[in-house]
Amino acid sequence: MARRASPEVNAGSMADIAFLLLIFFLVTTTIETDKGISRKLPPWQDEDVEPPVLKMRNVFEVIVNSNNELLVEDENMEIGELRQAAVDFLDNGGGTGDEACAFCQGPADPELSVNPQKAVISLQNNRGTEYGTYIAVQNELVAAYNFLRNREAQRIYNVSFNEMEAAYSDPRYNGDKEQLEERIEVIKNMIPQKLSEAEPKKS
Repeated sequence: MARRASPEVNAGSMADIAFLLLIFFLVTTTIETDKGISRKLPPWQDEDVEPPVLKMRNVFEVIVNSNNELLVEDENMEIGELRQAAVDFLDNGGGTGDEACAFCQGPADPELSVNPQKAVISLQNNRGTEYGTYIAVQNELVAAYNFLRNREAQRIYNVSFNEMEAAYSDPRYNGDKEQLEERIEVIKNMIPQKLSEAEPKKS
């Protein structure tokens, strides 16, 4: 009896199917990207250069412990109150003479900062601090700077600082970019973001 030949499997279209599946997964797969905090590092300095002397009234201390609790200027505070406290500190306007602040709207408390150019916010976390709390505190402090920058940009140029930065970053913007850059620098010099972050404590 003659042996029946086994039918051959047509594999000609398998490469096409595999290629289509590959394209499908490439198109539909979402790749998560890490998000960080935008910070401009200070320029490199020689070790021989001594850091500038800071008056304690110009330093706003924020400490976050391992229980995610805030200690602001040696007082307990909720995260929701931090932004306004930072604004009050930066906008105090307690300076006189060369250190006077012409645009500050604060009460000129002699215990708080002399002007935004001299003011420094010092943040220290604990190694047990949750990442969500760390980000929330950072957001509130940066929002305090943005509030003051927006206020002054609106007062001087009738446009918010955020809108100016968005326009400068927009490739479709057809205005005077040099003038826009100058205005952004003016506001940044008026209210520089001096946020100092100390090494986290172990306990």
